Amino acid sequence: MAILGIGGLLNDAACAVFKDGELKAAVEENKLNRAFRPGQIPEASIDECLRLAGSTRAAVECVAVARPFALGPESQFHLTLREYFPNAEIAIVEHHQAHAASAFFASPFEQATILTLDHSGDFRCGALWRGAQNQIEAVKEWYYPDSLGRLYGAVTEFLGFHARADEHKVQWLSASGDDLCVDVFREILQPSARLDPAFFAGGKQTAGGFGPKFTERVAGMSAASIARGVQVAVQERVAAMAGEGENLCLAGGLFFNVLLVEHLERSGKWKKIFVQAAAGNAGTALGAVFYVWHQMRKQTKRAAGGSLLLGSSYDAAEIKKVLENCKLRFRYIPSTEELLACAVRLLGEHKILAWMQGRMEFGPRALGNRSLLASPLAPYSTENLNIYIKHREPFRKFAASVPAELAGEYFDVGANARNLATIGRVRPAYRKTFEPAVLGLERGRDWVRVHTVEESENPIYHRLLHAAGAKTGLPVLYNTSFNLFGDPLVSTPRDAVRSFYSSGIDALLVGNFLLEK
Repeated sequence: MAILGIGGLLNDAACAVFKDGELKAAVEENKLNRAFRPGQIPEASIDECLRLAGSTRAAVECVAVARPFALGPESQFHLTLREYFPNAEIAIVEHHQAHAASAFFASPFEQATILTLDHSGDFRCGALWRGAQNQIEAVKEWYYPDSLGRLYGAVTEFLGFHARADEHKVQWLSASGDDLCVDVFREILQPSARLDPAFFAGGKQTAGGFGPKFTERVAGMSAASIARGVQVAVQERVAAMAGEGENLCLAGGLFFNVLLVEHLERSGKWKKIFVQAAAGNAGTALGAVFYVWHQMRKQTKRAAGGSLLLGSSYDAAEIKKVLENCKLRFRYIPSTEELLACAVRLLGEHKILAWMQGRMEFGPRALGNRSLLASPLAPYSTENLNIYIKHREPFRKFAASVPAELAGEYFDVGANARNLATIGRVRPAYRKTFEPAVLGLERGRDWVRVHTVEESENPIYHRLLHAAGAKTGLPVLYNTSFNLFGDPLVSTPRDAVRSFYSSGIDALLVGNFLLEK
Protein backbone atom coordinates (compact mmCIF):
# COMPACT_ATOMS: atom_id res chain seq x y z
CA MET A 1 0.00 0.00 0.00
CA ALA A 2 1.33 3.45 -0.94
CA ILE A 3 -0.39 6.56 0.38
CA LEU A 4 0.83 9.94 -0.83
CA GLY A 5 0.02 13.05 1.18
CA ILE A 6 0.04 16.60 -0.14
CA GLY A 7 -0.31 19.66 2.10
CA GLY A 8 0.35 23.39 2.26
CA LEU A 9 -0.52 23.90 -1.40
CA LEU A 10 -1.34 27.58 -0.96
CA ASN A 11 1.55 28.26 1.40
CA ASP A 12 4.55 25.96 1.97
CA ALA A 13 3.63 22.97 -0.20
CA ALA A 14 4.99 19.56 0.75
CA CYS A 15 4.62 15.88 0.00
CA ALA A 16 4.87 12.76 2.16
CA VAL A 17 4.79 9.08 1.19
CA PHE A 18 3.73 6.17 3.38
CA LYS A 19 4.42 2.65 2.16
CA ASP A 20 4.41 -0.84 3.65
CA GLY A 21 3.33 0.42 7.06
CA GLU A 22 6.05 3.09 7.36
CA LEU A 23 6.50 6.77 6.63
CA LYS A 24 9.20 6.65 3.96
CA ALA A 25 9.75 10.26 2.94
CA ALA A 26 8.63 13.87 3.36
CA VAL A 27 9.98 16.88 1.46
CA GLU A 28 8.93 20.52 1.05
CA GLU A 29 8.57 21.72 -2.52
CA ASN A 30 10.48 24.97 -2.02
CA LYS A 31 13.64 23.06 -1.10
CA LEU A 32 13.64 21.55 -4.58
CA ASN A 33 11.80 24.07 -6.75
CA ARG A 34 12.22 27.77 -6.00
CA ALA A 35 9.84 28.68 -8.87
CA PHE A 36 6.81 26.89 -7.37
CA ARG A 37 3.59 28.90 -7.42
CA PRO A 38 0.74 28.40 -4.90
CA GLY A 39 -2.01 26.12 -6.12
CA GLN A 40 0.17 24.07 -8.43
CA ILE A 41 0.87 20.37 -8.10
CA PRO A 42 4.20 20.07 -6.23
CA GLU A 43 5.81 17.86 -8.86
CA ALA A 44 9.38 17.99 -7.58
CA SER A 45 8.59 16.90 -4.03
CA ILE A 46 6.13 14.25 -5.26
CA ASP A 47 8.72 12.69 -7.56
CA GLU A 48 11.47 12.86 -4.94
CA CYS A 49 9.32 11.30 -2.21
CA LEU A 50 8.27 8.49 -4.55
CA ARG A 51 11.91 7.91 -5.50
CA LEU A 52 12.94 7.75 -1.85
CA ALA A 53 10.09 5.34 -1.15
CA GLY A 54 10.94 3.14 -4.13
CA SER A 55 7.52 3.72 -5.65
CA THR A 56 5.84 5.28 -8.69
CA ARG A 57 2.80 7.41 -9.43
CA ALA A 58 1.01 4.39 -10.86
CA ALA A 59 1.60 2.43 -7.64
CA VAL A 60 -0.02 5.05 -5.40
CA GLU A 61 -3.26 3.65 -3.99
CA CYS A 62 -4.51 6.82 -2.31
CA VAL A 63 -3.67 10.52 -2.60
CA ALA A 64 -4.59 12.43 0.56
CA VAL A 65 -4.82 16.19 0.07
CA ALA A 66 -5.08 18.68 2.93
CA ARG A 67 -7.28 21.72 2.38
CA PRO A 68 -7.07 24.46 1.23
CA PHE A 69 -5.59 23.26 -2.04
CA ALA A 70 -6.77 25.27 -5.05
CA LEU A 71 -6.76 28.92 -6.06
CA GLY A 72 -9.30 28.23 -8.81
CA PRO A 73 -12.08 25.64 -9.17
CA GLU A 74 -11.35 22.55 -7.10
CA SER A 75 -12.79 20.33 -9.82
CA GLN A 76 -9.90 21.18 -12.11
CA PHE A 77 -7.43 20.29 -9.38
CA HIS A 78 -9.10 16.89 -8.98
CA LEU A 79 -8.84 16.24 -12.71
CA THR A 80 -5.15 17.11 -12.65
CA LEU A 81 -4.58 14.75 -9.72
CA ARG A 82 -6.29 11.96 -11.61
CA GLU A 83 -3.91 12.46 -14.53
CA TYR A 84 -0.93 12.24 -12.17
CA PHE A 85 -2.23 9.24 -10.21
CA PRO A 86 -4.46 7.17 -12.52
CA ASN A 87 -4.99 4.30 -10.06
CA ALA A 88 -5.43 6.27 -6.86
CA GLU A 89 -8.41 7.10 -4.70
CA ILE A 90 -8.53 10.81 -3.81
CA ALA A 91 -9.11 11.64 -0.13
CA ILE A 92 -9.67 15.20 1.08
CA VAL A 93 -8.61 16.07 4.64
CA GLU A 94 -9.65 19.31 6.31
CA HIS A 95 -6.82 21.62 7.29
CA HIS A 96 -7.05 21.33 11.06
CA GLN A 97 -7.83 17.61 10.82
CA ALA A 98 -4.48 17.26 9.07
CA HIS A 99 -2.73 19.35 11.74
CA ALA A 100 -4.28 17.24 14.50
CA ALA A 101 -3.40 13.96 12.79
CA SER A 102 0.18 15.12 12.19
CA ALA A 103 0.67 15.56 15.92
CA PHE A 104 -1.32 12.76 17.52
CA PHE A 105 -0.30 9.92 15.21
CA ALA A 106 3.38 10.90 15.38
CA SER A 107 3.26 11.04 19.18
CA PRO A 108 3.95 8.15 21.57
CA PHE A 109 0.47 8.50 23.12
CA GLU A 110 -2.47 6.11 22.80
CA GLN A 111 -4.78 8.81 24.16
CA ALA A 112 -4.32 12.58 24.22
CA THR A 113 -5.86 15.99 23.96
CA ILE A 114 -4.81 17.74 20.75
CA LEU A 115 -4.67 21.50 20.26
CA THR A 116 -4.22 22.96 16.77
CA LEU A 117 -3.72 26.71 16.30
CA ASP A 118 -2.69 28.76 13.28
CA HIS A 119 -3.53 31.97 11.42
CA SER A 120 -6.45 30.70 9.35
CA GLY A 121 -6.41 27.31 7.66
CA ASP A 122 -9.98 26.59 6.58
CA PHE A 123 -11.80 29.53 8.21
CA ARG A 124 -11.03 27.81 11.48
CA CYS A 125 -7.98 29.20 13.25
CA GLY A 126 -7.93 26.58 15.97
CA ALA A 127 -9.51 23.43 17.31
CA LEU A 128 -9.39 21.17 20.34
CA TRP A 129 -9.48 17.45 19.65
CA ARG A 130 -9.73 14.17 21.47
CA GLY A 131 -7.42 11.43 20.23
CA ALA A 132 -7.79 7.78 21.17
CA GLN A 133 -6.15 4.75 19.56
CA ASN A 134 -6.57 5.32 15.80
CA GLN A 135 -9.23 8.06 15.81
CA ILE A 136 -9.38 11.81 16.40
CA GLU A 137 -12.53 13.81 17.09
CA ALA A 138 -13.08 17.57 17.25
CA VAL A 139 -14.33 18.89 20.59
CA LYS A 140 -14.20 22.66 20.18
CA GLU A 141 -13.37 25.10 17.37
CA TRP A 142 -12.29 28.72 17.04
CA TYR A 143 -12.82 30.83 13.93
CA TYR A 144 -11.06 33.63 12.06
CA PRO A 145 -10.71 36.62 12.59
CA ASP A 146 -10.48 35.81 16.32
CA SER A 147 -7.12 34.20 15.69
CA LEU A 148 -4.06 34.16 17.91
CA GLY A 149 -1.98 33.74 14.76
CA ARG A 150 -3.59 36.83 13.28
CA LEU A 151 -2.78 38.83 16.43
CA TYR A 152 0.83 37.69 16.47
CA GLY A 153 1.13 38.49 12.77
CA ALA A 154 -0.36 41.94 13.31
CA VAL A 155 2.25 42.72 15.96
CA THR A 156 4.95 41.37 13.65
CA GLU A 157 3.91 43.85 10.96
CA PHE A 158 3.46 46.69 13.46
CA LEU A 159 7.08 46.23 14.55
CA GLY A 160 8.31 46.55 10.96
CA PHE A 161 8.72 42.87 10.10
CA HIS A 162 6.81 40.76 7.57
CA ALA A 163 3.64 39.06 8.79
CA ARG A 164 3.29 35.35 7.97
CA ALA A 165 7.09 35.15 7.70
CA ASP A 166 8.91 36.93 10.55
CA GLU A 167 6.88 35.98 13.62
CA HIS A 168 9.92 34.09 14.92
CA LYS A 169 11.77 37.41 15.14
CA VAL A 170 9.10 38.79 17.46
CA GLN A 171 9.37 35.65 19.57
CA TRP A 172 13.13 36.07 20.05
CA LEU A 173 12.81 39.83 20.58
CA SER A 174 10.28 39.20 23.37
CA ALA A 175 12.94 37.46 25.47
CA SER A 176 14.60 40.82 26.20
CA GLY A 177 11.38 42.74 26.85
CA ASP A 178 9.72 43.89 30.07
CA ASP A 179 6.08 43.39 31.06
CA LEU A 180 4.85 46.96 30.53
CA CYS A 181 2.63 45.99 27.57
CA VAL A 182 1.24 42.72 28.88
CA ASP A 183 -2.01 44.22 30.18
CA VAL A 184 -2.70 45.87 26.82
CA PHE A 185 -2.63 42.52 25.08
CA ARG A 186 -4.65 40.88 27.83
CA GLU A 187 -7.38 43.39 27.01
CA ILE A 188 -7.13 42.69 23.29
CA LEU A 189 -7.16 38.94 23.80
CA GLN A 190 -10.33 38.39 25.78
CA PRO A 191 -11.03 35.32 27.98
CA SER A 192 -13.19 33.83 25.20
CA ALA A 193 -10.14 34.06 22.88
CA ARG A 194 -12.02 36.75 20.92
CA LEU A 195 -9.94 39.71 19.73
CA ASP A 196 -11.40 43.03 20.88
CA PRO A 197 -12.23 44.87 17.62
CA ALA A 198 -11.89 48.25 19.35
CA PHE A 199 -8.11 47.91 19.06
CA PHE A 200 -8.23 47.46 15.28
CA ALA A 201 -9.08 49.87 12.47
CA GLY A 202 -11.53 47.90 10.38
CA GLY A 203 -10.14 47.37 6.91
CA LYS A 204 -6.79 49.05 7.55
CA GLN A 205 -4.07 47.08 5.77
CA THR A 206 -0.92 48.66 7.22
CA ALA A 207 0.86 48.57 10.59
CA GLY A 208 -0.88 45.32 11.45
CA GLY A 209 -4.34 46.82 11.05
CA PHE A 210 -4.23 48.35 14.53
CA GLY A 211 -6.27 51.45 15.26
CA PRO A 212 -5.75 54.58 17.41
CA LYS A 213 -6.69 52.86 20.65
CA PHE A 214 -3.78 50.46 20.27
CA THR A 215 -1.21 52.98 19.05
CA GLU A 216 -2.05 55.34 21.93
CA ARG A 217 -1.72 52.58 24.52
CA VAL A 218 1.72 51.45 23.28
CA ALA A 219 3.10 54.90 22.50
CA GLY A 220 6.64 55.23 23.82
CA MET A 221 6.99 51.49 24.43
CA SER A 222 10.03 49.68 23.08
CA ALA A 223 9.71 47.03 20.40
CA ALA A 224 10.92 44.44 22.90
CA SER A 225 8.19 45.45 25.38
CA ILE A 226 5.50 45.14 22.72
CA ALA A 227 6.87 41.78 21.64
CA ARG A 228 6.94 40.59 25.25
CA GLY A 229 3.36 41.78 25.76
CA VAL A 230 1.90 39.74 22.91
CA GLN A 231 4.06 36.72 23.79
CA VAL A 232 2.90 36.57 27.42
CA ALA A 233 -0.76 37.18 26.57
CA VAL A 234 -0.74 34.48 23.90
CA GLN A 235 0.98 32.04 26.27
CA GLU A 236 -1.66 32.61 28.92
CA ARG A 237 -4.56 32.26 26.50
CA VAL A 238 -3.21 29.10 24.87
CA ALA A 239 -2.69 27.49 28.27
CA ALA A 240 -6.32 28.23 29.10
CA MET A 241 -7.52 26.85 25.75
CA ALA A 242 -5.56 23.63 26.24
CA GLY A 243 -6.82 22.97 29.76
CA GLU A 244 -5.08 20.23 31.73
CA GLY A 245 -4.68 16.48 31.77
CA GLU A 246 -2.34 13.59 31.04
CA ASN A 247 -1.09 13.96 27.43
CA LEU A 248 -1.19 16.97 25.11
CA CYS A 249 -0.32 17.09 21.40
CA LEU A 250 0.29 20.37 19.57
CA ALA A 251 0.33 21.35 15.88
CA GLY A 252 -0.33 24.35 13.67
CA GLY A 253 1.90 27.28 12.81
CA LEU A 254 1.53 28.94 16.22
CA PHE A 255 3.51 26.07 17.75
CA PHE A 256 6.65 27.01 15.87
CA ASN A 257 6.84 29.40 18.84
CA VAL A 258 9.23 27.55 21.15
CA LEU A 259 8.75 29.98 24.03
CA LEU A 260 5.04 29.14 23.94
CA VAL A 261 5.79 25.41 23.97
CA GLU A 262 8.18 25.81 26.90
CA HIS A 263 5.53 27.77 28.81
CA LEU A 264 3.07 24.90 28.38
CA GLU A 265 5.71 22.35 29.39
CA ARG A 266 6.44 24.23 32.60
CA SER A 267 2.84 25.12 33.44
CA GLY A 268 2.42 21.87 35.37
CA LYS A 269 -1.00 21.29 33.77
CA TRP A 270 0.12 18.38 31.60
CA LYS A 271 2.25 15.35 32.42
CA LYS A 272 3.54 14.91 28.87
CA ILE A 273 3.52 17.15 25.79
CA PHE A 274 4.37 16.28 22.19
CA VAL A 275 4.86 18.97 19.54
CA GLN A 276 4.76 18.26 15.83
CA ALA A 277 7.98 20.12 15.03
CA ALA A 278 6.91 20.47 11.38
CA ALA A 279 4.03 22.41 12.84
CA GLY A 280 3.10 24.61 9.88
CA ASN A 281 1.31 24.05 6.60
CA ALA A 282 3.97 21.69 5.23
CA GLY A 283 3.25 19.36 8.14
CA THR A 284 -0.31 18.84 6.92
CA ALA A 285 1.18 16.52 4.27
CA LEU A 286 2.16 14.21 7.13
CA GLY A 287 -1.24 14.64 8.73
CA ALA A 288 -3.07 13.80 5.51
CA VAL A 289 -1.17 10.51 5.21
CA PHE A 290 -1.71 9.61 8.87
CA TYR A 291 -5.40 10.53 8.68
CA VAL A 292 -6.02 8.13 5.80
CA TRP A 293 -3.99 5.31 7.37
CA HIS A 294 -5.57 5.54 10.82
CA GLN A 295 -8.89 7.36 10.60
CA MET A 296 -10.10 6.07 7.22
CA ARG A 297 -8.35 2.70 6.93
CA LYS A 298 -8.75 1.97 10.66
CA GLN A 299 -5.12 0.85 11.03
CA THR A 300 -3.76 0.73 14.57
CA LYS A 301 -0.04 0.39 13.79
CA ARG A 302 1.55 3.80 14.19
CA ALA A 303 3.03 5.12 10.95
CA ALA A 304 5.88 7.19 12.37
CA GLY A 305 8.09 7.66 15.37
CA GLY A 306 8.53 11.42 15.15
CA SER A 307 11.81 11.55 13.22
CA LEU A 308 12.03 14.40 10.72
CA LEU A 309 15.09 13.09 8.85
CA LEU A 310 12.88 12.20 5.91
CA GLY A 311 14.38 13.93 2.88
CA SER A 312 17.02 13.41 0.22
CA SER A 313 20.53 12.08 0.71
CA TYR A 314 23.43 11.78 -1.74
CA ASP A 315 26.14 9.18 -2.17
CA ALA A 316 29.82 9.84 -2.88
CA ALA A 317 29.47 9.48 -6.66
CA GLU A 318 26.63 12.03 -6.82
CA ILE A 319 28.52 14.55 -4.68
CA LYS A 320 31.77 14.08 -6.60
CA LYS A 321 30.02 14.67 -9.91
CA VAL A 322 28.68 18.04 -8.69
CA LEU A 323 32.06 19.15 -7.33
CA GLU A 324 33.86 18.20 -10.54
CA ASN A 325 31.23 19.87 -12.72
CA CYS A 326 31.77 23.05 -10.69
CA LYS A 327 35.54 22.65 -11.21
CA LEU A 328 36.22 22.85 -7.48
CA ARG A 329 39.25 21.73 -5.52
CA PHE A 330 38.30 19.29 -2.79
CA ARG A 331 39.71 16.55 -0.61
CA TYR A 332 38.09 13.15 -0.21
CA ILE A 333 38.11 11.76 3.35
CA PRO A 334 37.85 7.95 3.16
CA SER A 335 36.56 6.98 6.62
CA THR A 336 34.04 8.24 9.15
CA GLU A 337 36.74 8.41 11.85
CA GLU A 338 38.88 10.68 9.70
CA LEU A 339 35.82 12.76 8.77
CA LEU A 340 35.01 13.34 12.44
CA ALA A 341 38.63 14.14 13.27
CA CYS A 342 38.71 16.68 10.43
CA ALA A 343 35.52 18.34 11.67
CA VAL A 344 36.81 18.52 15.25
CA ARG A 345 40.10 20.02 14.05
CA LEU A 346 38.32 22.74 12.05
CA LEU A 347 35.99 23.59 14.92
CA GLY A 348 38.96 23.64 17.31
CA GLU A 349 40.56 26.23 15.02
CA HIS A 350 37.42 28.33 15.58
CA LYS A 351 36.22 27.82 12.02
CA ILE A 352 32.57 27.98 10.98
CA LEU A 353 31.78 24.60 9.46
CA ALA A 354 28.98 23.79 7.02
CA TRP A 355 27.91 20.20 7.66
CA MET A 356 25.80 18.33 5.10
CA GLN A 357 25.33 14.65 5.90
CA GLY A 358 22.62 12.03 5.47
CA ARG A 359 18.96 12.72 4.83
CA MET A 360 17.61 16.27 4.67
CA GLU A 361 15.38 17.44 7.51
CA PHE A 362 11.66 17.93 6.97
CA GLY A 363 10.66 21.34 8.28
CA PRO A 364 12.62 24.57 8.70
CA ARG A 365 14.98 23.49 11.49
CA ALA A 366 18.45 22.04 11.09
CA LEU A 367 18.75 18.85 13.12
CA GLY A 368 22.37 18.07 12.41
CA ASN A 369 22.21 17.08 8.75
CA ARG A 370 22.01 20.52 7.08
CA SER A 371 23.73 22.64 9.73
CA LEU A 372 26.26 25.41 10.27
CA LEU A 373 28.39 24.48 13.26
CA ALA A 374 30.68 26.39 15.61
CA SER A 375 32.40 25.63 18.89
CA PRO A 376 31.01 27.35 22.02
CA LEU A 377 34.66 27.81 23.00
CA ALA A 378 35.34 30.02 19.97
CA PRO A 379 35.45 33.63 21.25
CA TYR A 380 33.58 35.20 18.31
CA SER A 381 31.24 32.40 17.26
CA THR A 382 28.07 34.46 17.84
CA GLU A 383 29.30 37.43 15.81
CA ASN A 384 30.61 35.24 13.01
CA LEU A 385 27.38 33.24 12.70
CA ASN A 386 24.86 36.04 13.10
CA ILE A 387 26.55 39.06 11.56
CA TYR A 388 28.99 37.84 8.93
CA ILE A 389 27.29 34.66 7.72
CA LYS A 390 23.56 34.73 8.45
CA HIS A 391 23.27 38.56 8.28
CA ARG A 392 20.53 38.63 10.87
CA GLU A 393 19.58 40.46 14.06
CA PRO A 394 21.78 39.77 17.12
CA PHE A 395 18.76 38.87 19.28
CA ARG A 396 18.20 35.74 17.16
CA LYS A 397 20.13 32.97 18.87
CA PHE A 398 21.29 29.60 17.63
CA ALA A 399 20.87 26.17 19.17
CA ALA A 400 23.23 24.15 21.34
CA SER A 401 23.38 20.54 20.12
CA VAL A 402 24.23 17.98 22.79
CA PRO A 403 24.03 14.17 23.05
CA ALA A 404 20.67 13.33 24.59
CA GLU A 405 22.21 11.20 27.33
CA LEU A 406 24.44 14.13 28.45
CA ALA A 407 21.96 16.99 28.06
CA GLY A 408 20.92 17.03 31.72
CA GLU A 409 24.44 17.93 32.86
CA TYR A 410 24.38 21.22 30.95
CA PHE A 411 20.71 22.11 30.46
CA ASP A 412 17.27 21.70 31.98
CA VAL A 413 15.15 20.79 28.97
CA GLY A 414 12.24 18.56 27.95
CA ALA A 415 11.72 15.82 25.37
CA ASN A 416 10.70 18.19 22.57
CA ALA A 417 14.28 19.44 22.32
CA ARG A 418 14.84 16.39 20.11
CA ASN A 419 13.40 18.40 17.20
CA LEU A 420 14.25 21.91 18.43
CA ALA A 421 10.60 22.47 19.31
CA THR A 422 11.18 23.96 22.77
CA ILE A 423 13.82 25.82 24.76
CA GLY A 424 15.76 24.94 27.89
CA ARG A 425 17.55 26.57 30.78
CA VAL A 426 21.31 26.63 31.26
CA ARG A 427 22.57 24.94 34.40
CA PRO A 428 24.18 27.56 36.66
CA ALA A 429 27.64 25.98 36.45
CA TYR A 430 27.69 26.46 32.66
CA ARG A 431 26.00 29.84 32.30
CA LYS A 432 29.23 31.66 31.52
CA THR A 433 30.24 29.00 28.95
CA PHE A 434 27.00 29.38 26.98
CA GLU A 435 26.38 33.07 27.65
CA PRO A 436 26.53 34.08 23.96
CA ALA A 437 23.64 31.72 23.16
CA VAL A 438 21.47 32.67 26.15
CA LEU A 439 18.19 34.48 25.54
CA GLY A 440 16.98 37.24 27.83
CA LEU A 441 20.21 38.10 29.64
CA GLU A 442 18.99 41.69 29.92
CA ARG A 443 16.13 40.50 32.14
CA GLY A 444 18.01 37.87 34.10
CA ARG A 445 16.62 35.01 32.02
CA ASP A 446 18.69 31.99 31.13
CA TRP A 447 16.81 30.49 28.18
CA VAL A 448 18.71 28.66 25.50
CA ARG A 449 17.70 26.71 22.41
CA VAL A 450 18.71 23.10 23.02
CA HIS A 451 18.91 20.29 20.47
CA THR A 452 19.20 16.86 22.06
CA VAL A 453 20.66 14.28 19.68
CA GLU A 454 19.78 10.59 19.93
CA GLU A 455 22.37 8.09 18.73
CA SER A 456 19.66 5.92 17.19
CA GLU A 457 18.29 8.78 15.11
CA ASN A 458 21.44 10.58 13.95
CA PRO A 459 24.48 8.40 14.69
CA ILE A 460 27.13 10.40 12.80
CA TYR A 461 26.15 13.75 14.34
CA HIS A 462 25.93 12.07 17.75
CA ARG A 463 29.50 10.77 17.22
CA LEU A 464 30.68 14.24 16.19
CA LEU A 465 29.41 15.74 19.44
CA HIS A 466 31.18 13.05 21.46
CA ALA A 467 34.36 13.54 19.42
CA ALA A 468 34.24 17.28 20.15
CA GLY A 469 33.78 16.48 23.82
CA ALA A 470 36.74 14.10 23.85
CA LYS A 471 38.93 16.84 22.39
CA THR A 472 37.71 19.86 24.39
CA GLY A 473 35.84 18.47 27.38
CA LEU A 474 32.59 20.03 26.07
CA PRO A 475 30.36 17.73 23.94
CA VAL A 476 28.27 20.65 22.70
CA LEU A 477 28.27 22.50 19.38
CA TYR A 478 26.40 25.58 18.30
CA ASN A 479 24.06 24.68 15.46
CA THR A 480 22.10 26.92 13.10
CA SER A 481 20.45 26.14 9.80
CA PHE A 482 22.55 25.81 6.65
CA ASN A 483 20.79 28.41 4.54
CA LEU A 484 21.28 32.06 3.60
CA PHE A 485 19.14 35.12 2.96
CA GLY A 486 15.85 33.53 4.02
CA ASP A 487 16.15 30.60 1.62
CA PRO A 488 15.05 27.10 2.72
CA LEU A 489 17.59 24.65 4.08
CA VAL A 490 20.04 23.51 1.42
CA SER A 491 18.90 20.30 -0.20
CA THR A 492 21.40 19.22 -2.86
CA PRO A 493 25.21 19.28 -3.01
CA ARG A 494 24.90 22.09 -5.57
CA ASP A 495 22.84 24.12 -3.08
CA ALA A 496 25.51 23.52 -0.45
CA VAL A 497 28.33 24.66 -2.74
CA ARG A 498 26.42 27.77 -3.79
CA SER A 499 25.73 28.81 -0.20
CA PHE A 500 29.30 28.01 0.87
CA TYR A 501 30.84 30.30 -1.74
CA SER A 502 28.23 33.03 -1.17
CA SER A 503 29.07 33.43 2.51
CA GLY A 504 31.79 33.71 5.10
CA ILE A 505 31.63 30.00 5.97
CA ASP A 506 35.19 28.68 6.42
CA ALA A 507 34.80 25.03 5.43
CA LEU A 508 32.23 22.63 4.02
CA LEU A 509 31.97 18.91 4.72
CA VAL A 510 29.46 17.46 2.27
CA GLY A 511 29.41 13.73 2.68
CA ASN A 512 33.07 12.71 2.81
CA PHE A 513 34.29 15.66 0.75
CA LEU A 514 36.03 18.68 2.28
CA LEU A 515 36.11 22.14 0.73
CA GLU A 516 38.02 24.99 2.38
CA LYS A 517 38.61 28.64 1.57
